[in-house]
Amino acid sequence: QAGLSVIEESEAQLWWAAKELRRTKTLSDYVGKNEKTKIIVKIQQRGQGAPAREPVISSEEQKQLMLYYHRRQEELKKLEENDDDSCLNSPWADNTALKRHFHGVKDIKWRPR
Repeated sequence: QAGLSVIEESEAQLWWAAKELRRTKTLSDYVGKNEKTKIIVKIQQRGQGAPAREPVISSEEQKQLMLYYHRRQEELKKLEENDDDSCLNSPWADNTALKRHFHGVKDIKWRPR
């Protein structure tokens, strides 16, 4: 495989950070004077333009993310539908129930029984 894609030196172009590295300039013109800087360049044939960018995440990871966000969106929709305040009228949600219990005024009706 590698033998089929050999590019002659006269036909090669070096690319880094979506920029063509010219033969007349030094690498320090592109990346600076730091000696510890490591760059990865791509070789293309002259006239083919910039090489295609590699995807940031793989297609499998993208599918997993889409599935996660879809499930999350469905969960949020269900929570929004169940966002009723009927439980706040129940006796266990009354914040003055303890006070009324100790005063003995728990079940007072205004109508005769």
